[in-house]
Amino acid sequence: MSTLLLRLSAPMQSWGTTSRFDERDSQLEPSKSGVIGLLCAALGRDRSQPVDDLASLTMGVRVDREGLLMRDYQTAGGDRDPGKKTVRLASGKLDSRTVVSRRYYLSDAVFLVGLEGKDRSLLARLHEALRAPVWPLYLGRKSFPPAESVYLPDGLRDQSLREALMSWPRLAKPRKADRDRPLRLILEHPSEGAMRMDQPLAPFAVRRFGPRFVVWEDAVDVPF
Repeated sequence: MSTLLLRLSAPMQSWGTTSRFDERDSQLEPSKSGVIGLLCAALGRDRSQPVDDLASLTMGVRVDREGLLMRDYQTAGGDRDPGKKTVRLASGKLDSRTVVSRRYYLSDAVFLVGLEGKDRSLLARLHEALRAPVWPLYLGRKSFPPAESVYLPDGLRDQSLREALMSWPRLAKPRKADRDRPLRLILEHPSEGAMRMDQPLAPFAVRRFGPRFVVWEDAVDVPF
């Protein structure tokens, strides 16, 4: 097995899995669908193309710095007519109303993400694509670019997912309140653990996702 490591660090990032209409959620760790979307952007893969090869990879996350869950309160309206605000609906029609949107995001989080697979050549292609991405990369939303390179020069490891995540040096210093706490490690499991509805089942243009399972561990003795 080989593992590809990614660094996800930014002032703001958002990893929603249950967003509907004007309420946009965010998990406390990167979603698999969001990470695969980032890899598709690096490869220059269109939303209509299959993602089966990427979805088959096993994902794990090490939380090097916990994000602060924040909420952005937004309103949307237009000024097509003087004194009258309008918004354009998905149907293309104009509607005279003000849309209120609550959008959650993580502030100042840093994650080490690992993707494990049997096909080392696929991981090598992804590693090279992260070094020179075809399209811009963003962390969950297009307004959230990474603060540091997602690409790690030695990020392609001939190790298992857990070994790679446990042995890589910490990417960020902990906050003072978290200084004596172990890091959280979230590993994908084939049949046990908490369910996440972020496993891509079709091209992103179709927007069809299924369940996967994750388990938590305390990551201790992680090198600085």
